[in-house]
Amino acid sequence: MNDQAPPTPLILIDGSSYLYRAFFALPPLANSRGEPTGAVYGVLNMLQRFLREHAASPMVVVFDAPGKTFRDELFAEYKAHRPPMPDDLRGQIEPLLEAVVALGLPVLRTPGVEADDVIGTLARRAAAVGQPVLISTGDKDMAQLVDARITLVNTMSNTTLDRDGVKAKFDVWPEQIIDYLALIGDSSDNIPGIPKVGPKTAAKWLGTYGTIDELLLHKDDIKGVVGDNLRAGLETLALSRRLATIRVDLELAEGLDGFARRPVDTAKLRELYERMEFRGLLKALDADADSGTSTRGTVEPGAAASDATSAATGASATAAPAHTQVAAVAPAPPREYETILTDAAFQRWLALLNAADLTAFDTETTSLNYSVARIVGMSFCIEAGKAAYLPLAHRYAGAPDQLDLDRSLAALKPWLENPQRHKLGHHLKYDAHVLRNHGIHLAGMQHDSMLESYVLNSVATRHDMDSVAKLYLGVDTIKYEEVAGKGARQIGFDQVAVETAATYAAEDADVTLQMHAALWPQLRAEPKLLALYEEIEQPLSVVLLEMEARGVLLDGALLRKQSSELGARLLELQGRAHTAAGGEFNLDSPKQLQQILFEKHQLPVIRKTPTGQPSTAEDVLEELAGDYELPRLILEYRSLAKLKSTYTDKLPEQIDPTTGRVHTSYHQAVAATGRLSSTDPNLQNIPIRTQEGRRIRQAFIAPPGHVLMAADYSQIELRIMAHLSGDPALLRAFAEDRDIHQATAAEVMGKPIDAVTSEERRSAKALNLGLIYGMSAVGLAK
Repeated sequence: MNDQAPPTPLILIDGSSYLYRAFFALPPLANSRGEPTGAVYGVLNMLQRFLREHAASPMVVVFDAPGKTFRDELFAEYKAHRPPMPDDLRGQIEPLLEAVVALGLPVLRTPGVEADDVIGTLARRAAAVGQPVLISTGDKDMAQLVDARITLVNTMSNTTLDRDGVKAKFDVWPEQIIDYLALIGDSSDNIPGIPKVGPKTAAKWLGTYGTIDELLLHKDDIKGVVGDNLRAGLETLALSRRLATIRVDLELAEGLDGFARRPVDTAKLRELYERMEFRGLLKALDADADSGTSTRGTVEPGAAASDATSAATGASATAAPAHTQVAAVAPAPPREYETILTDAAFQRWLALLNAADLTAFDTETTSLNYSVARIVGMSFCIEAGKAAYLPLAHRYAGAPDQLDLDRSLAALKPWLENPQRHKLGHHLKYDAHVLRNHGIHLAGMQHDSMLESYVLNSVATRHDMDSVAKLYLGVDTIKYEEVAGKGARQIGFDQVAVETAATYAAEDADVTLQMHAALWPQLRAEPKLLALYEEIEQPLSVVLLEMEARGVLLDGALLRKQSSELGARLLELQGRAHTAAGGEFNLDSPKQLQQILFEKHQLPVIRKTPTGQPSTAEDVLEELAGDYELPRLILEYRSLAKLKSTYTDKLPEQIDPTTGRVHTSYHQAVAATGRLSSTDPNLQNIPIRTQEGRRIRQAFIAPPGHVLMAADYSQIELRIMAHLSGDPALLRAFAEDRDIHQATAAEVMGKPIDAVTSEERRSAKALNLGLIYGMSAVGLAK
């Protein structure tokens, strides 16, 4: 028996990939002196994650060296389409290198080659001596290095690629990736490839022939335009192959034994963090110094948040704090979960609830739609690790006898409606709605762990219970699909076995209490965040509860009439499109539309889909619509079809038959900016740009004796920009109380301000706001 531990993996980090991902994923963060800091902060957070997760592994960070490489000599146009490195990024390279070295990590920059080649050489060397290798990168080219010992990890998507993973993602094996890339080309690196050969065709050819060499032996068998392109592109194909090949044979002075961790230079890190104003990292550094541990990061992203985005918080004096403590600093308490099936147990827990200062509770229900959901059971937790589930309406064959639902809720009602008995929940607003369906008005809504997580760090993770528990407690909670199934086979919670439901539901209450224990001290340590939570988000939740319960009055008859009219117009457009196309086809089928536009009518291919097919996306059709009638008709058809299916057909169906109103859900903890979002239906996205869209808005009405009122900040973003920039023209325009969007439209259109139409003003508004939020030159041109 071999008791020897497996060797620790060599961690190879693609620092250049990290650098660009952090820079372009984050807003343009800067310190108080105006020095850009976002890329440095983003990379450091991603590195800190690897330091935590692979504390025992040797690690090296590889960056591209300045200057040309051998690929530039092979092909003068290599990467020629890429814009030069932004000045704001160039200035962050040196401080980043200093910080990485201060963290005790070796850094490699090898002139004449790319970071990929250095990583490839080191990976092959380590694998050759039996050492596993983990390459952290977002570069698809690296997939060619994967083998039995070399694995890729993409921290942006939290995915890993082994041999089977490469095959699943690209439909070719790692050893075929070079040929695959040579065939499809790479627009970002300006690698030519073969025209009209996309990923699907390349994978099909390599699946049939194995290699490019074998494919070329059968090149005359390939029919059609792609076959002609293949035969015409033999010279460029050979070049593409060389450009796509990562070198694994470099003569590097560094040996594998030179990548052990070095001591952290705390003084240097502190000096760098102070200069860059990384408050969160400074606090973490000080905390590590107090505890005697090695440096740790600030925010470990959850499944739905990228490392770079998470890193945005705390990077400058104006950003949100990034000192968030994560991943359970203490072991989870042992679990003692009880199922309440007897009156004696119920009375004992009722006494505990009435004596507790704070109780975490949760409802299990028949529906996610709060307006129709009914209670199946309730869970309670007063002390971490100790929770109970009260089943009340499990209706499957063989279910145990349960306490009567109405009598139990009547007994709980005084506690639930007592404002002095404080309650804690995760998305407590939903539970309050459900209780209203049973005649109970929840009071004492003291804390909501979803809002605590959101206020503490809105971009660290999604704020559902599973994600928050994983991030702040290091706990993998039981998922709903694990107890109720998924898809067509999913059952209602009232059909879930009580013993299974009890563990799931009690865990919800238990984990909610533990999340509050982790989050609340951090909020209390930040007075501004505490005020935001206590004075805005918590009171707002109660306001939204009332708004949702009241609902919005809708004229269903008007919508149904408009739906009928839209149906007639769609039939007319369909006939006109068939005439323009020279035959009938399904306007809703992208595949048939591809054939009509690009094969039958030979319209220019503006862009391809990831599978190599000509795109029929809206922006593509808009570009074609300037010169061709059929794309114009398709766009008009799609626009009206969306209005009909999304609004005029669906909204009347969502009118509650009891209240005669539509009841949306307003979400506080979704948008990182603090805005609310609305779903089922989305009342924030009712169209206004077209006449048909404005007619839909007319269906939202007020009852007799009331009016609908709209209130909005007056061009608030532009006012902030005027204040920060000090631009004389902007300041003068606001001082004169001019409409900035209207003035912009007048200037762009070259017409008097009073001649600007509402459509032109709306376009100018999109232009103004787009430029504020980082619209590219390409976006501006479009």
